[in-house]
Amino acid sequence: MSESSDPPLVLLHRLPSFNYFDENLSRDFRILNTDTLSEPLPIFLSRHAASIRAIVSVGGLSITSELISHLPSLQILVCTSVGVDHVDLAECKRRGIAVTNAGNAFSDDVADFAVGLLISVLRRIPAADRYVRSGNWENLGDFQLGSKVSGKRVGIVGLGSIGSFIAKRLEPFGCIISYNSRSQETEQSISILL
Repeated sequence: MSESSDPPLVLLHRLPSFNYFDENLSRDFRILNTDTLSEPLPIFLSRHAASIRAIVSVGGLSITSELISHLPSLQILVCTSVGVDHVDLAECKRRGIAVTNAGNAFSDDVADFAVGLLISVLRRIPAADRYVRSGNWENLGDFQLGSKVSGKRVGIVGLGSIGSFIAKRLEPFGCIISYNSRSQETEQSISILL
């Protein structure tokens, strides 16, 4: 079989718990997993670089200009995260490499989870659950109450899609929202976010 009739070669970098990508991608592509390499990545790339047309990154692989320089056939970089801070976007643009990310696909879920964790920690739900399950309430009495979420000052690092969704969920609690972001939001844009 000639090289041109082979399925495209995809370099897959994933966290071990995300093995469902392997099965789905292997239907249409030849997969090279970075987590199963028996040699350093640069040596591995020296043998396969010319054939790699895509990278699917599910985790912390830095896509630097140096890595990109080893991949002359690279056409697309698929990031399953929202951010692309780990990608040299300027080099991808220079080389004409398409870059995709998850966008807002997980923003609602992450915001729900963050607010759920905040409520859980302030109200001490896991500790109360352990206290009741251990039977300590019979000997030691009532469990000490936690704090309410309502009216708390909440700091959000990064007021991107996830941060703004978290702020929107905390507004009905009457929380005072402070944030840190790359750009300053105006009063009007914050009220729109909330």
